[in-house]
Order: sequence, then C-alpha cells, then structure tokens
Amino acid sequence: MSRRVFLVGGANTPFIGKGHPDFIWKNHPDFGKRDNPGLEETLQSAVEAAFAVTGVDPERIDKGYIGNFVGELFSKQGHLGAALAGSHPALAGKPMTRTEGACASGGLALLCAIDAVRAGFDTILVAGVEIQTNESARVGADYLARASHYKRQRGIDDFTFPALFGRRTKVYRERYGVSEEDIGRVAVKAYGNANKNPLAHMKARKMDLDTAAAASEKNPCFLQNAEFAPYIKMSDCSQVSDGASAAIVVSEAGLRAMGKTPADAVEILGYGHATASLYEDGDLTQLHTTALAANRAYAAAGITAGDVNVAEVHDCFTVTELLMYEALGFAKPGEGGLLAREGVTDIGGRLPVNTGGGLIGFGHPVGATGVKQVVELFRQLKGQSGAYQVPNAPRTAVAANMGGDDRTSVVTVLRNIE
Repeated sequence: MSRRVFLVGGANTPFIGKGHPDFIWKNHPDFGKRDNPGLEETLQSAVEAAFAVTGVDPERIDKGYIGNFVGELFSKQGHLGAALAGSHPALAGKPMTRTEGACASGGLALLCAIDAVRAGFDTILVAGVEIQTNESARVGADYLARASHYKRQRGIDDFTFPALFGRRTKVYRERYGVSEEDIGRVAVKAYGNANKNPLAHMKARKMDLDTAAAASEKNPCFLQNAEFAPYIKMSDCSQVSDGASAAIVVSEAGLRAMGKTPADAVEILGYGHATASLYEDGDLTQLHTTALAANRAYAAAGITAGDVNVAEVHDCFTVTELLMYEALGFAKPGEGGLLAREGVTDIGGRLPVNTGGGLIGFGHPVGATGVKQVVELFRQLKGQSGAYQVPNAPRTAVAANMGGDDRTSVVTVLRNIE
C-alpha cells in the first residue's frame, strides 16, 4: 500500500430478530406496546458507540461509507449516504456514500475506506446496517433473492438462497462423502460461541449435535424444492437479523491526531476483491470468487494461509463455512469438515473461526456483516472479546465477506502491531 492503513476499533449494536429475548414479535409480552428499533435508530446507535469506544472526534471524519443491501425494500428507505450524514450532527455536510454488493455490502464499504486513506484522507467512518424483520419470512426471502440472478434463479424455491445452498450442500456431500454430522458441527459451534456473546442474536438459544445433525420436528427441513429440501434444515441457516456496525479507519497522520500510535490500532495489511458473473454458477463444490479474493489479499499482505491466527468467515449456511475454510486455504477441497470435527476452528483450537457466533449465531443484518467482521477481529487481536476471547494472543486475522452465491467476495488481512 502507498500509505499505511489502520483500524482503531468500532462497535456493533445487538443483532436481534426472532429467537432473541429482546425482540418484539407476536408472542412477546410487549407486542403492540413498543416497536423494535428501526433503521435510523439502529444506525445512529452503532455510529455513536464507535465514536465513544475509539475516542475519535466526529469532527475529524473526512468522509464515510455505509453498506446496505435492500433498504428500499425492507425499510422503504434509500439514499443511505445521507442517512449516515444524519447519524451525528458533526457529520452533516461531509461526503458520505452508500455501497451495495448484496451480503458483501459492508465489506465493500471497508474497501472504500481503505482506498480513501491510500488516496490521502486521514479519518474515515465505515458503517453497515440492515433491518429485515419487519416483513414475513416469505416476503423477506423474495427481497433477499435480489442477490441471485432473479430472472433465472428465483423460481428454485420460495426461499431462494436456502435452496441455492441446499443445492451446494447436495453436490458437496455427494462428491466428497461429507456427513450431515460434520456439517452440523458448524451450527453447534456457532450457537455455542453466540451463547458467550451478549450482542448475539442467538445468545439465549442452545444447539446440540443430535439436533443439528438430523432433521426432526424440532429442526425441520423447510424447502418446497423436493430435490434440495433434505439438505437444508433450520439450524443450517444464518439469522434474519436487524443490526448495525460502525468502525473507524485512519492513516498514520490520523493516528497521531488522535494521540495514538500503531500499537493502539490494528494494521490493515491488504485486501482482495473479486466479482463473478451473476449469470453463471460454476463448480458448486468450491467458492472460486472467494478463493480469488483470498489469494489477492494474501499477496497484498505478504502472508500465506498458514500465518492466519483467527478468522471471521461468511457462514450464511453451514456448508458455506466449510467451503470458506477451503477457499481461504485452511483445508484442501472436501476436507473442511475435518477442521470442524477435530475442533481446529473452536475458540480454543489452532485456528478459531467466527468466535462471536458468525452469521448463524451472532446474526446476519446483511449490510452490517462485513463491518461487524472486522470489528470482531479488532477485539480479538486486542484481547477485548471477554467470554469468547481466544486463549492465545492472535497476531494475524482474516475476514471473508461474501455477497450472493459467491458472486462478490471481499477478503481483508489485519495484523496486531506490538
């Protein structure tokens, strides 16, 4: 990079939705008495918390970027750059821009911030937000299907993305002989980590291997598509969550203006960004776009997969986490399940992954996820993760944020400066 780029921290709101004790739905005692937080309130909470936790003076912000996928549909609100400018009085009049890349929208906002620092700016606000619980599951699934090739793929099932990844699961299991139990271990880990995370959507819900490893009345398959229905259960899915995340990215001059040194921050060593054609599917047993982004990120950072100590990966479905292990070079094709089975990716394992619960346990407010990932990694690298802190001081971290069915991918490498 032409200029060094640092992350000085950030904040996540609670990620909430059905299954979270504070979420207001028809069986909640406060139903009809109060509402769940909306887009404006959720975004403002994340931005204010990011300023508070980092100590950054909002007046110092040069510009900002906000990731959001379908605010126009769920919240009937577009023009979210202006929403970010309205989230704090000091931001009024500053240049703010929305980024969109489906579930990678937040990751793209981060990349824009990195590029802005490279271009000469010193203090950049990055945010992501999505509100998704104000529509029924079926209507929401139709909105989210816009991340697929809607004309070609919408008809696969009422729940388009679960069906697309049920298709991946079927082909992956058949090619490599991966068991349903190995895939179920991803869900067990996700919920177990979320149970330690006070901000997680599923902080109060338990998951055991007997439940996760086989369909049952408690954990049903729910697709209408008969071919793919047996390959996706409720426990295999990420959560439909409301939430926001915000972070501050700075240059060395920005650090000095804050009275901080590189040791107070995490350096962003490099990133990879790749986008595949929306109109083609490719090999369903591999995440080729993510692998391409990862190779670019490793080259930019001057590292290899073996240097990574902790990771946040895009587990929109359980099979996706295993495919992410392989795309990022942590496992050979078809062997991602071995890492889960052997506990390698547990909090106490050699390579902890999704320590706060990932998309399955922490939750998945689509536009916020890519920002949440790097906030979580900052906290792990700085030893700030509390009950889910990894035991050995990690130094190098990777975030992998994917949009759609591996159509857009953002991989970022971070390193703690000692």
